Amino acid sequence: MKKNLLLAASALALTATGASAEMTFNRIASFATPLNMVDGEDTMRETSAEIIAASEDGMTLIYTDSPLGVVGLIDITDPKNPKPLGNIEMPGEPTSVAVVGNTAFVAVNTSEDYVNTSGQMVEINLDTKEVVESCALEGQPDSIALSKDGGFLSIAIENERDEDLGDGRTGQMPAGFLTMIQIAKGKADCATTKNVDLTGLAEISPEDPEPEFVDVNSLGETVLTMQENNHLVIISKDGEILSHFSAGAVDLTEIDTIDERGALIFTDSQEGRKREPDAVKWIDDNHFAIANEGDMDGGSRGWTIFNKDGSVVYESGASFEHALIQIGHYPDKRSDAKGVEPESIETAIFDGTPYVFVGSERGSAVGVYNVSDMSAPVLEQVLPSGIGPEGYVTIPERNLLISANEKDLIEDGGVRAHVMIFERAEGEAVYPTLTSEGADELIGWGAISGMVADENGMIYAVNDSFYGYQPTIFTIDPSSKPARIISALPVTRANGDAAQKLDMEGITLDDKGGFWIASEGRTDRVIPHAIYNVNAKGVIKKEIGLPAELMAVEKRFGFEGITKVGDTLWMAVQREWGDDAKNTVKLVAYNLETEEWGAVSYPKAAPNTGWVGLSEIVAHGDWFYVIERDNQIGANAVTKKVYRIPASEMVPAPLGGELPVVSKEEVRDLIPDLASFNGYIVDKVEGLAITTDGEMFISTDNDGVDDSSGETFFWSAGSVE
Repeated sequence: MKKNLLLAASALALTATGASAEMTFNRIASFATPLNMVDGEDTMRETSAEIIAASEDGMTLIYTDSPLGVVGLIDITDPKNPKPLGNIEMPGEPTSVAVVGNTAFVAVNTSEDYVNTSGQMVEINLDTKEVVESCALEGQPDSIALSKDGGFLSIAIENERDEDLGDGRTGQMPAGFLTMIQIAKGKADCATTKNVDLTGLAEISPEDPEPEFVDVNSLGETVLTMQENNHLVIISKDGEILSHFSAGAVDLTEIDTIDERGALIFTDSQEGRKREPDAVKWIDDNHFAIANEGDMDGGSRGWTIFNKDGSVVYESGASFEHALIQIGHYPDKRSDAKGVEPESIETAIFDGTPYVFVGSERGSAVGVYNVSDMSAPVLEQVLPSGIGPEGYVTIPERNLLISANEKDLIEDGGVRAHVMIFERAEGEAVYPTLTSEGADELIGWGAISGMVADENGMIYAVNDSFYGYQPTIFTIDPSSKPARIISALPVTRANGDAAQKLDMEGITLDDKGGFWIASEGRTDRVIPHAIYNVNAKGVIKKEIGLPAELMAVEKRFGFEGITKVGDTLWMAVQREWGDDAKNTVKLVAYNLETEEWGAVSYPKAAPNTGWVGLSEIVAHGDWFYVIERDNQIGANAVTKKVYRIPASEMVPAPLGGELPVVSKEEVRDLIPDLASFNGYIVDKVEGLAITTDGEMFISTDNDGVDDSSGETFFWSAGSVE
């Protein structure tokens, strides 16, 4: 990568128009942690992947799984085809892991409660998968780090506070400290265990330090974060405190500080926001990077490079969060707290270039920063890491980056916890596939639903009810890579107020410079099923409610797409309503001239699990195209397809009577497309647009980054022919 071609630190270099010889990170595989459960084990138990490390030869991964009380092993001899190596039981909750040679050192929390704290440092032989040693710890451990020469371990003994006591504040005993254990010939010597007192250092609760994360440089110096205390400490290899200083505060602008308002509005600011760092990693012997997640009072939404003398070399401010906003990974529900919550930091040198990898826990993404100039890091990529990334490990010798993602959505029938593998190689960046980077203003977006293309090849897309207080029509230029959102048009009432509580699931052109929009209703929430005519300025000019014949059989899952042929609007109903035969749904017609309603019946696939429904409808040439999908995710996904219906069969019959059943022909199975992104198969394939020359563009709905990886896939599926 030619560093002199990279622009300002806040700019996201994602144009993917450079020479093919450029080196980029792309995801090559993912591994679901339930795969490590043995035959007969209850795979419906919660599992996780939190802190992760690699064997010295780079062929085996080991990660902590606190819900199961195990560490899991993965064979990555072929990193594109990771294989399970099973789990190893721990005597408590594993919190962190480090590896030297063929030995893994695992910090394990065995505490009875917040007051009676204890732990163990468990030593595992990775060849035999056996526990060979265990050192008692005098408190509850969090992070563990190994010195570069393999000579000792540093373990942060957090003794975390009970957030349900004392208004959740520090000042709860026992105090935390640092534990150091010497290693001889690759084995821990428990007799050398030494505790380093950290009380009296921080201005915030000096009596109650809560060490969070540690790392050791080649000089044997341990850098330690005390998150709630907003403090940083440098400790010698002999356990002497060399220096300590406040992590400081940051003034933030252009942020959203109001959560769950169903809108992305980045006009707020916060002054003096404490950093409260979580992870820390040395970049070299004099500089380290911290992820400013926050926990008690702070969280500055970014990351910082410090010199070990306590001076700030670089502060990202809100720029890291802005980069995630641009690719649709902003978690609105965390706006009042810590935004994207940078939690993880990893550092490595790839082909002579130093990198810092900044992981966003809530945005489920990792920023790849070139730090050749530490005073002006360059954000080269943002990668989709999986849901709730907790830890990262790099294997530069194999050009690999690995993320461990702790979120397991088993209770909600969602995707399981994953480890994801990225490779640095020649070629273009695959992700993101859609971005608002380069627009004239900061545009937040997500939950993309229906789409339509105009005669110039531009695509218009709508967001759904996740942003019900900010209904928006986005203009997408699909000619660039990634595709770019170039403008955002608010949908408003005639008085200029936002048309709140719309659930826009479909959009089509009205041939007058405006749009027709299909909004899915919820009668249980007093939200009507309706279609709306919106002019070029985004103002609703007409609302058309559903007729009594339809409302008499209405159910929650309504219109999911709209298209226009001549004077007739056609809307796809997602699932069966009260008078539909099993595994059939209506395609509803409304004639704008005669104001008559009608419908045909569409035969959809029977679900393997869950349900199958329609997500989009588009008329093009002699055919109508629909997206038919199930509501399954990951390995359970079966139906994600585009079908077409002869236009000649789209002759609506009156509502309330027998409807003609149309035929369908499969055009494209979308599961191979989704699998090509090398993550898990996402649920909601919701958008379809066909250009005048017949090119199909497809998009997915990321659920507004709510219990989702935040990933939006927007791609060309080629010609409809």
